[in-house]
Amino acid sequence: MEQIFFIIIFLYSVIAHEVAHGKMAEYLGDPTARLAGRLTLNPLAHIDPIGSVLLPLLLFSAGSPILFGWAKPVPYNPYNLGNYRYANALVAGAGVGTNLAIAIIFGIFIRLLVLPEVLASFFAQIVLLNLVLGVFNLVPIPPLDGSKILFDFLGDTQLTRWLERYGVILLVIFIVFGFSYLTPLIEFFYAVIVGY
Repeated sequence: MEQIFFIIIFLYSVIAHEVAHGKMAEYLGDPTARLAGRLTLNPLAHIDPIGSVLLPLLLFSAGSPILFGWAKPVPYNPYNLGNYRYANALVAGAGVGTNLAIAIIFGIFIRLLVLPEVLASFFAQIVLLNLVLGVFNLVPIPPLDGSKILFDFLGDTQLTRWLERYGVILLVIFIVFGFSYLTPLIEFFYAVIVGY
């Protein structure tokens, strides 16, 4: 049962992240995600069988300290975003912002409501998972959102071209060897939001 709850939390957290990208892109002038039917919380429109279900379930079942997975990316056309400064950064940041907002909202519920222990634990998992997704996605390695934010500020440089070229390799290396460096930051935000 716990594994089922975990998959549901993970799936909808990732879907909310992706839909936020599409919503922000549409706000900035690009209707691509809406026209593709991707501005929906219906999981059937977003599920990647391996990234959304199989990999997270295997990691969770194995007791892995590293949580990784993905949904099908929501499409957007950067050429439709108009003349907004840092438009790509805004689209990328919307996903991270949504995960952090979800964590804060459920943290407020935990702090303000008298909840049964099971429900409080469930809400705490929502907070933690969304913090992991939000903080992890800020890492400036392609294809994570942090790289899109960084590239929007740096422009086309040798560094950005190098990161784009080796992004997948760098990301795997980071997940294996560098993810633990995010743990203190995630734990700090968790303690601030939940209060314990």
